[in-house]
Amino acid sequence: MATERETLLETAYPEVLAFCQKHGLMFEVIDLRWGTSELVDTDHRNTQLCLEEIEACQKLSAGPTFIGLLGDCYGHQTVPRLIAEKEFEALTLQLSGDSAQLLTQWYRRDENALPTRYVLQPADGQAWHHVEGRLASALQEAAQKAERGGLLSPEQRHCYHKSAIEWEIEHCLLNNQQSNQGAFIFLREAEDSDKQTDKGTNSDLAEKEDNPDSEAEELLSNLKAKIASHHPKHLTVHTLTCSKDPRNAQHKRSNRYLKQLCEQFTAVTNHQVLENLRYRGQTSEEPERLLEELSHHAALCLENCRFFCGRQNLLDNIFHRIRQNDDKTHTALILYGPPGCGKTAVMCKLSEQVQAVLGQDTVVVIRLLGTSQLSSAIHSLLRDICLQVCLAFDLPPPPNQTKQACSDLVLFLSNLLLSVSHCSTQTLVLFLDSVERLFPYSGAHRFYWLPTDCPPKVHIIISISTAEHDILKALQHAVPEAEAYFEVEPLSSEEGKEMLEMLLASDRRQLSPAQRAYLWHKFPIGGQALLYKLAFHEARKWASYTSPSELAIASTAQEAMHCLCERLEKSHGTVLVAHALGYIASSRNGLSDMELKDILSLDDDVLSEIHHCHFPSSKSVLRLPPLHWARLRSDMGECLAERKVDGFTLLSFAHRQFVEKVQNRYLSKQDQTKRHFLLADFFKGTWSWGMKKPLILPDLSRTLNADRKVAPQPLWFSDTVANRRKLSELPFHLLNAGRIEELKEDVLGNMNWISCKIIVSGIQSVVDDFAMCTEQIDCPELRLVQNTLLLLKPAVRLSILYTEVLARLLFLMPSYPDVIGKLCEQCLSWFSVCPYPVLIPLCGFLQPPGGPLNTTLTGFLKGATAMALSSDYKLLVAGSQDGSMLVWNMEVIEMLHALPGHSAEVRCVKVFGKGTCAVSAAMDHSLRIWNLTSGRAKFVIQDTHFEEQPSHCLHVDERRMIVYSSSGTKVNAWHLETAELIFRISGEVTDAWMCSAVFSPRLVIMTVSEGGTLSLWNSNTGKLQSKCQLSGLQEEIPTASVLIQKQGKMIVGFSGGSLSTISSAGNSLLEKLPGSVCFVVASEDESILAAGFGEYVRVFLADSKGFHRFLAADLEHEGMVHTAVISPDNSLIVTGSQTASIQPCVTALWSLPPTKTWAPVPDTGCTALSHGGNYVYFTQPEDRHKVIIWDTREGAACDTLDTSAQVRCLEIAEQNQLLFTGLVSGTVLVFPLNSRQDVACIPPPESRKPVNNMAINKGEKQLAIAYDDLVLVLDITSADPCPVIGRPTYTFYTQIPGSLISSVAVLADYRVLYGMTTGDLFLYDCPQSTVFPLEAHRSQISCLESSHGEQWAFSGSEDSLQCLWDLELCQQEHEMRYYKPTSPLKGICCACFSKDDKYVYTGALDESITVWDVASGALLAVQCIYTTASRIVPTADGFVATTKLGYIIRERFHCPQTTSPQDNPLPNVMATCTVKSRKKEGENLSKQQYNQGSSSGNPVRTNKRSQICSVV
Repeated sequence: MATERETLLETAYPEVLAFCQKHGLMFEVIDLRWGTSELVDTDHRNTQLCLEEIEACQKLSAGPTFIGLLGDCYGHQTVPRLIAEKEFEALTLQLSGDSAQLLTQWYRRDENALPTRYVLQPADGQAWHHVEGRLASALQEAAQKAERGGLLSPEQRHCYHKSAIEWEIEHCLLNNQQSNQGAFIFLREAEDSDKQTDKGTNSDLAEKEDNPDSEAEELLSNLKAKIASHHPKHLTVHTLTCSKDPRNAQHKRSNRYLKQLCEQFTAVTNHQVLENLRYRGQTSEEPERLLEELSHHAALCLENCRFFCGRQNLLDNIFHRIRQNDDKTHTALILYGPPGCGKTAVMCKLSEQVQAVLGQDTVVVIRLLGTSQLSSAIHSLLRDICLQVCLAFDLPPPPNQTKQACSDLVLFLSNLLLSVSHCSTQTLVLFLDSVERLFPYSGAHRFYWLPTDCPPKVHIIISISTAEHDILKALQHAVPEAEAYFEVEPLSSEEGKEMLEMLLASDRRQLSPAQRAYLWHKFPIGGQALLYKLAFHEARKWASYTSPSELAIASTAQEAMHCLCERLEKSHGTVLVAHALGYIASSRNGLSDMELKDILSLDDDVLSEIHHCHFPSSKSVLRLPPLHWARLRSDMGECLAERKVDGFTLLSFAHRQFVEKVQNRYLSKQDQTKRHFLLADFFKGTWSWGMKKPLILPDLSRTLNADRKVAPQPLWFSDTVANRRKLSELPFHLLNAGRIEELKEDVLGNMNWISCKIIVSGIQSVVDDFAMCTEQIDCPELRLVQNTLLLLKPAVRLSILYTEVLARLLFLMPSYPDVIGKLCEQCLSWFSVCPYPVLIPLCGFLQPPGGPLNTTLTGFLKGATAMALSSDYKLLVAGSQDGSMLVWNMEVIEMLHALPGHSAEVRCVKVFGKGTCAVSAAMDHSLRIWNLTSGRAKFVIQDTHFEEQPSHCLHVDERRMIVYSSSGTKVNAWHLETAELIFRISGEVTDAWMCSAVFSPRLVIMTVSEGGTLSLWNSNTGKLQSKCQLSGLQEEIPTASVLIQKQGKMIVGFSGGSLSTISSAGNSLLEKLPGSVCFVVASEDESILAAGFGEYVRVFLADSKGFHRFLAADLEHEGMVHTAVISPDNSLIVTGSQTASIQPCVTALWSLPPTKTWAPVPDTGCTALSHGGNYVYFTQPEDRHKVIIWDTREGAACDTLDTSAQVRCLEIAEQNQLLFTGLVSGTVLVFPLNSRQDVACIPPPESRKPVNNMAINKGEKQLAIAYDDLVLVLDITSADPCPVIGRPTYTFYTQIPGSLISSVAVLADYRVLYGMTTGDLFLYDCPQSTVFPLEAHRSQISCLESSHGEQWAFSGSEDSLQCLWDLELCQQEHEMRYYKPTSPLKGICCACFSKDDKYVYTGALDESITVWDVASGALLAVQCIYTTASRIVPTADGFVATTKLGYIIRERFHCPQTTSPQDNPLPNVMATCTVKSRKKEGENLSKQQYNQGSSSGNPVRTNKRSQICSVV
């Protein structure tokens, strides 16, 4: 069937491979007969190897497990390699003379086999073919006679006549008790029963029979009949007419048959795959994945326990310690020992017996780390452990947002173990074997994730190799208690003997007395368990007749590895062994069987060695014959281990020593580079898709140019299935092969690659790739891209990812064209063909890498409320609203400890002792002093006066070893070393203290009360020294304070926004902030001050007069900011906030001062834009008497306009080149855009109330000025040299008691649309003096805009309600609402219509910009900008906007003519969108409803009641 094999290889296999890849599967064909000759089988193992491969396929395959091709040839009738003793003796009795002598010559009795067997001896490849025929005839003759004599059954006799084909078909189909649905037979039959006719033809399909006798024909006929009768559904018959026709006709029939065979093979395989996938799809993905992981580790545990012996003292000691610790807080237990000592077996045995010790209801969790992908990375390990424990104890699983970051999981696990301890009667025991095998990413080897203490009824047991000195040292640092460590010592001589006997018995082997004595002599005092295993793998090959001179057992593991390599090289050739093992050792995570065969097929050195004396069997395909790898893998035995990685079963080395041996023996620097080079070629797909790779055969003086038929390696196999193996391996191999330019072009500088890997594996995996590369490549661009990735948020929708990257990197595009420039170009190209509506950044407007924001830390489930940095800036300690505390290593930005203990909000944290200790105060009325080295609490001081306020302020005096804690009515002084109370100061309950500070040099404690009373106390004795009333602060409540020791002052923040300097001499106002001050912090040298209010942090710098504003822009956050801390070198400020996004709490790191001021506009009050956003007009909060003109192209102020009073609002008439400034005095000043002098002054009305709002109609012919209850409408008349603004044409009052005008818009026909603070909305027709009340909003109108054609109007309010109005009918057309339920900020800030009036762009307080379809009211796009848009104006194809952070946003709106009905504008956003629409012809409401994942673009109206889209 060689022709069929070649046709399938060239035609069907590639098609099935592509189909499988699209479904996330590998396709592997194991055809051990392809490309090789029978002469290879000198040790007679080929048939057995085939049967073993069939068994492996039956266990693993997600599709067919066996495809049989059966034609007119019965096949080679093999001679059995093993014959049972009694059966062999029965056969020899039937023979005499040469035949009997032939059997005894080739079969030798092996008494080491249990039961005893006769073994066929290895043969010389040249002479074996002749001998095999004689031997087969003798055995068949003897078997027939033995059957007639009743010594053999017919089945036993038939075994000596079977061909290899029949053995295989029986194994997979005929002998299977349950019909194997994965086995299929394709049968080729000749129509004429006379086979000689077929053999006389010139058909390419004719086969040559080794033994063309009637017996073979009968055996073939019986086999076919057996298949047809027992398994007709598994049989496909192709009938070919024997040829009497011309050769062309026969050739056409053959082609037709081969085509049908390929089609049927493809159909059968694809059907089986789909059936398997359909079954998999019936179960939930996460529980199924967890179940698969648990089954994997359970199976390994059982295997490791099978041959466990001895170690009883060690087991007893560990169980004794576990029982002792079960009812108290304790540390984790550590098992340690050198590689190969048997730690894993001990861990498995402990897990097996622990329920007998602690009770059958004990929950056991075990992970043999590194044996699967999920147990190799700390993130997936913690995630799965948390999920398993939650399921076991019926506790809520980790929320989705917790699974995003490793620090979140660490904190969740810590709290979970406490819950298990407190709420359950069951005991939890967690085993983690070989922690050194964890990937080093995310600080796994620093053990920050390991709980410092285990609560009662929770036990953690870890094993580690002493060969990994640095990792062991880190573990000893995390668990310093010596009594927690248990050494796994070598096996004694007796234990080793017991282990070897168990291993031999399991393999049904024994040793002769002499062999046993030799073996025991090699291990007089015992040894490591691995050495005994290696000895077993050698001894199991010994037959009873093996010569003593051939016995060889290594006395060390290194020697055993050396012997194994030599034996492999002798059997399989040095090149094949060296290269195959080198590829496995050089891989990042291991290689699958299929990958290895593909890679070896690309290796010219390997193929040259195999074909050094003969040409390949195929002319068109050049590959490694599969039998070569199958035999090598079989001989490798236990040295290879399987592990699940990237969803596939990969091969890696089972022992660390073997990895080292392969590296030292086969991987010189040059060889290693070659291995990586070819691996990079394979995963890049260089030689796939039919690309022919030439092969030079020097011994044959021939060059072959053939297809290697390796698997294609696209980035995506289908729209939903990514090439995980390529994503994992290619960067590693390109880097180590020195192919840096390809690495930049194909991986690090490729947005397709970056986006694909982020979608598949998360942002952290891409950051890890960049970190790996930047360690070896000195490239600033790569570091900037890496830092950009650190700023990104997890995103499912590609447009979010591309927007974030583009909006952060566009700043840098001109300076870095090679990588960053190409990434930006790729983003723009992607946007141009985006299949759904999207906003495309045209300039940078998000924090760029190298800007003030460095990175974001996560971990808390609720907001960070207190933070402190160590004096050396190496540690950050933070507390949160739920009492959680975390310690970060700031050098590597990794979590160091989770500090459990507080049960309520942490109010204050201080670090002392050069970063070794910390003290914290919380709302649970406790004070805790921590050892930051161990992560444990040294002291817990519990206040029993729960009726009093808990401590909210701490001061540490290290010189006197005192910590002062202050609450509302008392200040306590505690000794840091003993936790004893030194003294207490009590105040008056009626005037509670809100702020306090301790002046160490002056021995003074200063307190400020709620009523503004300043008190001074002696810090040694606690006695009152003086008391006075502060001036001007009676109506404000102190909310936060910080001590400035050098100035002898305290900076206090108040509820009204006052930031005051207070000393014994009195108080003075430092600055008035826009909101209530929530915290004030100072740097260690007191030169920098930071005050938080709302979502902002304002930074000040000390000078001779006090403090002045430092940064032009406040640091803005997504949610309320709670706390901050400044690094000792003043280069960094760390802020903690409660965010409004999916991640509930973040800690941000900002550079001080920024290396470059990327924001083109300083902090703004009110703004206006002209010349397409090239010029921005704005005021600053600290000086609203000036209007600054900022040139965004130059990034600098180009002019300043002075006004007579504070500016309230700005409007621009760009066609008329005028700027209108509304003042608090009620006056409106008019400036030409090209002049600093005002040309007109519109006087205020008699009330002289401030201007609330202004509006200019689209034609710039009318101006509306709104006061509290009055609107003036003025004409703008063109004139030379400047337009003229006349007196008010119309004036009208609102006359609504208790309601003020908040927003206004004016139309060309003197109609005025105005909104009120109460939410009322009116349309006033000035010529008719008629008012039309429109449907009211439920809160203050914050934004009004009219369309360019003045057919539509938009209104937005502070509750996020948005309405589109038909101005012709004076009625509401659409009511839209988009908001984030988790955001504390709601409300519409600004809006504008697109130039063609098709869309409305809106900016909201929740830091989003939304795009709405005017015709339908549908939400088309949402974009998070991480700040609030303050003004937005349309451009030809999008808009320009200013933000509160001072960035200019320029974006183009891309909206395809058709969008998918499944498009969802709110992916991965915790937001709700509702839309109600009215039919034009009546008052009935039309409705459209969206479910998650549906489109809101271009909807079709229906006659339902309402339109609702709710997406979470």
